[in-house]
Amino acid sequence: MTPSVQWHSGISNPIQILIMRASLLSHYLLVFTSVLSLSRVTEAQTAPVTFYPFGSLEGDTVNIAPEDGNSTLIDLWSPFVFFGHTYNRTYVNNNGHLTFNQSQLVFNNFPINGSEDIIAPLWTDVDVSMNGIISYQQYSSGSVLTRATQDINQYFPDLTFTATWVLVATWDRVAYFYHSGTETSFQVVLISGGDLSFILMNYGDIAAAYNTVQAGYDTINSTAYFSIPGSNDGSAIPNLKNSTNVNVPGRWAFRVDGGSDQNRKENIIGLQMRVSSYSDLRESGKIETVLERIQQELTKYGLPSSLRLTLRRIQTIYP
Repeated sequence: MTPSVQWHSGISNPIQILIMRASLLSHYLLVFTSVLSLSRVTEAQTAPVTFYPFGSLEGDTVNIAPEDGNSTLIDLWSPFVFFGHTYNRTYVNNNGHLTFNQSQLVFNNFPINGSEDIIAPLWTDVDVSMNGIISYQQYSSGSVLTRATQDINQYFPDLTFTATWVLVATWDRVAYFYHSGTETSFQVVLISGGDLSFILMNYGDIAAAYNTVQAGYDTINSTAYFSIPGSNDGSAIPNLKNSTNVNVPGRWAFRVDGGSDQNRKENIIGLQMRVSSYSDLRESGKIETVLERIQQELTKYGLPSSLRLTLRRIQTIYP
């Protein structure tokens, strides 16, 4: 009788032993990777009350790209009007800003006077290779549209608005480049209905930044732009979660379709102030310089950059 060799058991074949061990190892690696991914996604569900729903459990598309990566080009379900330009697509860029024609711009302070419209809830150098999730989702029905409608009508009471489309993009607990372990959370919400467009910028816990940073928006040729006060100071940006222009800490709201009365409060009918100077403001060019400086200060507090000041009266008082 010829003895049988049960090589299929793996006992008498060293090569097969290695294959089995490699197979088991790959299985454990797969399980480990799955658990790691689940952990990152699950963590993303806790958020400040100002945040709109986000994360994979809410159906978001999750973008875990390397540092300086960007999302795939998103085709918008509804056109979005941004200061007179109508867009049907956008990029959700890793570095905390949305663009429409090209992705991942090189950082510049507003106003850029460039060729791109930019929405920047927090434009800085973000690295999600170690921690953090970037995700986004569009809505054309449901509770998110109801919430957006209520928010916009509250912040802009002179309008009658119904949201028909919303895009929510969230940077959840992301780290800054060269500073792994930092956690910063913020969100931008694009809202449209009819000819009207709005953006909300929501802020959770924001870590101090040592890189360049800025929050706000800019337009082609900077015909309209806004920088949230203090957002270009990395040591001051933790205060974003307490700042607001709509009496809701951690939220900024803007009308951005380019309408003639956008971001204008009807109860602001004039401005009276006292300016002290040791020079004669009647000299050529000095009044224009003072008005320009006053305008820059006013835009810090929510008035649009398109604001233009005119002087009604000046009184000279000698000491």
